[in-house]
Amino acid sequence: MDWRDIPSLSALRAFEAAARLGSLSEAARTLNVTHAAVAAHVRALEAEFGQPLLTRAGRGMTPTAAGAELARDLGTGFAEIAAGVRAARQGREDRPVILTTTPSFAQSWLMPRLAAFWSDHPDVPLTVQTDHNMIDLRREGVDLAIRHGQGPWPGLEGTVLTRASMVIVAQPGRFDVPFECCTPEAWEHVKTLPWLHDMSHSEFNKRLVRLGIDPEALQMTKLQSNALILPACRAGAGVSAQPQALVEQDIAEGRLEVLAEETMSDMAYHLLHLPGPLSRRAQTFVTWLKRDLQRERKAG
Repeated sequence: MDWRDIPSLSALRAFEAAARLGSLSEAARTLNVTHAAVAAHVRALEAEFGQPLLTRAGRGMTPTAAGAELARDLGTGFAEIAAGVRAARQGREDRPVILTTTPSFAQSWLMPRLAAFWSDHPDVPLTVQTDHNMIDLRREGVDLAIRHGQGPWPGLEGTVLTRASMVIVAQPGRFDVPFECCTPEAWEHVKTLPWLHDMSHSEFNKRLVRLGIDPEALQMTKLQSNALILPACRAGAGVSAQPQALVEQDIAEGRLEVLAEETMSDMAYHLLHLPGPLSRRAQTFVTWLKRDLQRERKAG
């Protein structure tokens, strides 16, 4: 189709409405434009086709033979467009909510919460996709993303889900830190301990440098992912730097203890989506998640 051969869709829509309703004024009210705008569109089409399309009939308008034929074809075409739009919207509402995040955040923070969500909303299917790389939400058809960083995120809307200050954690009692937690002396001491490093976390070294730690000077064991780091850390194999959100449950339940903590950080996990309204199901999940976090904070 060569769109250069087709007149303005706004003009075609204005003419179809005027022909169907028999009135320029009624067409203007239906389309929420001015009477003059509809009249100008009709005149432009008549100039385009070189013949009249509407004639005055009393206080209204009636299509000419050519106008009636054009109006009939336009009505059929617009009805098909409307049906396609309705089907697309319904398809969006009927499909599962698709959320993408990193494997470590899904495993440590998100998945433990989902049983409660599914219990509260068994009618809302949710698919969780995990990837270390950022993906194009529009191209991949993804509703929601949880991303770690400072923001902002160009082309996306959203909110801070949870802060992500860095903590140094270890098996409780495994390493004797002879200083109060989170003091400068504690930070100096943890540099001497064996470290576990997540090779998949590209920001790891940058965060350590900002905390005054030279990664090259550490006694470090490199593992492929946080799914290996955390079990090894719980078992006493070493210390690990983690966003607090990923280990808050381990800390609360006594599987890990904090040896040192970042006191000021602008890092966070952000809940993001494309601009515009969410589907009903996606909005249900977002509303539930925010309320669940509010309950947790009040309880804490």
